[in-house]
Amino acid sequence: MTDEQLQRLVEKTSLQFFYRKFTHAAIFNKRLKTTGGRYLLKTHNIEINPQMADKYGQDILIGIIKHELCHYHLHLQHLGYQHRTRCFKELLLQVGGLRYAPAQDTCRLKYTYRCCDCGQQYFRRRRINTTRFVCGRCRGKLALYLKREPKVLASKTEI
Repeated sequence: MTDEQLQRLVEKTSLQFFYRKFTHAAIFNKRLKTTGGRYLLKTHNIEINPQMADKYGQDILIGIIKHELCHYHLHLQHLGYQHRTRCFKELLLQVGGLRYAPAQDTCRLKYTYRCCDCGQQYFRRRRINTTRFVCGRCRGKLALYLKREPKVLASKTEI
């Protein structure tokens, strides 16, 4: 899906569910990793995570668009547009938007290092140079003990 197709989809969704026009820009932003989309207060534009359209399909994408359009229309009407406000929650329920984005695969590799002398374990997100770093307790040599593969996060992330 291109940015032009996304723009048309957002405009159509806005008219169909909110009965108001969407007059700003809707684009895909590849830098969004942990969220489904975002509404920009200063420019009134909407940015959508392109992975949501690719991985989860049209229904999830429309749910995320509805969520962002709730922020958009409430903000332009000078009503409560934040997640915690009653106006936002009621409008989101009326239009059937998603409250949470599907879980993303954002967990990075985790490494476990163990001291060869005392057995002290160290947990790291990044690899470390074992020839340069030593155990903080006994100054023993460190060795890579376990390398965990990334898991899909089960927690919900607010859109």
